[in-house]
Amino acid sequence: MSAFDVSMIKGVFAPIATPFTDAGGLDFQSLKKNMEIWDKTRLAGYVVLGSNGEANFLTFDEKVSLVAEVARINEGRKLIIAGTGVETTAETIKLTAETAKAGAQAALVLPPFYFKAAMGNAALSMHYRAVADASPIPIMLYNMPGNTGLNLTSGLVAELSNHPNIIGIKDSGGNIVQISEIVAKSKPGFIVFAGSGSFLLPTLAVGGKGTTAALANIAADELADIYDAFMAGDMQKAKQAQLKVMDINAAVTSKWGVPGLKAAMDMMGYIGGRPRLPMLPLPEKEKAELAKIVAAFRK
Repeated sequence: MSAFDVSMIKGVFAPIATPFTDAGGLDFQSLKKNMEIWDKTRLAGYVVLGSNGEANFLTFDEKVSLVAEVARINEGRKLIIAGTGVETTAETIKLTAETAKAGAQAALVLPPFYFKAAMGNAALSMHYRAVADASPIPIMLYNMPGNTGLNLTSGLVAELSNHPNIIGIKDSGGNIVQISEIVAKSKPGFIVFAGSGSFLLPTLAVGGKGTTAALANIAADELADIYDAFMAGDMQKAKQAQLKVMDINAAVTSKWGVPGLKAAMDMMGYIGGRPRLPMLPLPEKEKAELAKIVAAFRK
């Protein structure tokens, strides 16, 4: 286990988008420009190799080099969590170890999902325990049923929370009842993060500690407004801040996903650029609709 103080994992984290060059490689120059902007926000940290970072489209070596470059540019200013969940237990263990060497302080582990019919609670429990046993850094579970077709149940999460190196979960399912059950059933201090800015306030209200949200790429301070107001006990301000982000959050998540997020980044002073093939950029008609949503959000 790591000596890292896991109580520091709270607030708003950005699952940062991965910029690519025109030739399709990793674009570290654009990454640095984006990080210079994020560094001035109230982000608590970065999630590298998340869903919005197109992690499933990166090679093993690209993943490790991306974490290393983020750590180099960051120079310890913000926390770094690496997404290390892949399809086999052995490679997940290897990637977690390598990203830890590269500078990640914790790992966010998506479940294996290709053979989802075989991924019952027994298999998932074994997988996560094996990864946590081997990991030199703390592990956070990652529930993303929209992409994986698997749901990490509250019972499974509560069971896994008793492992000393499994410290929390990012839940992107949006089921506030399940999130409440996870908080209620898991060990004291278990970190529960909203997986989207759209339900940050409800998650905080039942005992969650923050969010890892696509929206944080372009609206970190607006999400921090929700968190800070809640922590200060100003529920009216927190409610207003939550309602403000709903349309823009949907635009860069459920409506248009990564292509929408990258297009919104381009519109808001960041470098989003093209997604990696086979994902296509947002069509012009949808870009025009997105531009209206961005303009309304920025008023």
